[in-house]
Amino acid sequence: MKILIIGGTGHIGTNLTRMLVQEGDDVVVMSSGRTPRPTGDCYDKVKYVTMQYSQSLQDGSFAAMLNNERPDAVVDILQGDIGAVYSASRGAGVSHVVACGSIWMFGRPKVVPTPEVTQTECPFEGYRRRYSQLLQTIELSQQAGLAFTAVMPPNICGPGKIPLEGMGGRSLEVHQAHQRGEEVTLPYPGTNLIGPCDAEDVARGFFCAVKNREKAAGEIFNVGSAYALTAERFITTYSEIYQTTIPIRYVPAQTYITEILPEPEAHFHFLEHMCPDISKISSQLGYQPQYTPEEAMERAVRWMFDTGLL
Repeated sequence: MKILIIGGTGHIGTNLTRMLVQEGDDVVVMSSGRTPRPTGDCYDKVKYVTMQYSQSLQDGSFAAMLNNERPDAVVDILQGDIGAVYSASRGAGVSHVVACGSIWMFGRPKVVPTPEVTQTECPFEGYRRRYSQLLQTIELSQQAGLAFTAVMPPNICGPGKIPLEGMGGRSLEVHQAHQRGEEVTLPYPGTNLIGPCDAEDVARGFFCAVKNREKAAGEIFNVGSAYALTAERFITTYSEIYQTTIPIRYVPAQTYITEILPEPEAHFHFLEHMCPDISKISSQLGYQPQYTPEEAMERAVRWMFDTGLL
């Protein structure tokens, strides 16, 4: 099988590329060129195409590349304009398009684990717009005959990227503060659920979708770890990883929002549950995560030490 991966040099893409090459697939990676290409091992067997996402969709060069490469499947991890990607893929005779979304697109959860349906209106405009595109493309795919699948990860963790920290971002300075055992403030009572999922396990979800086109067609699938952590456990896990004690101070939720983390993209992690229900992708596509949230966090921190970031 020949697969084109848009964003194949990123956190998810490198893992997916490795899985597909090891399976014997022919992989083409489309990248903007900003991220260095992985070298060695299976990555030397990959064809790389340097192309800007938005520009190539607008000027027709993406469609021309598809017609030249003739992939069986297109995986769009960037998912900036899935409608245009789907249209170009249909014109080039692609049989399956798989796009990356986020469980944040479902809005504030009403139940946990959270299934693959809208919960409340997503509070983030960018996610809200992209979610609408995903739903429209699924509807279109049911009429067009080109299979389409959406994969929805939670918080992505693991080697290759600075992991989420106790201030709702991916700051090296905050991780250094964790390493020193500095106090972290959380909204009371610290029972909000956070779902770190190793990038390798996220990629495994895309792999399962690509390898099971008929079962994946027209579906939205959550991916994630087997369970989530409370916010308190999330911080104490870092205490264990850094071999220190990170004190936790609790404040009322409104104080947390107004005085500690006013940015919604940061405090959403600690005020709304992120615990995806992965039963559908497990039962239909055979998805099984390999890492616990704690293992994903430990692997990410170890990567920071190994690369000299810490």
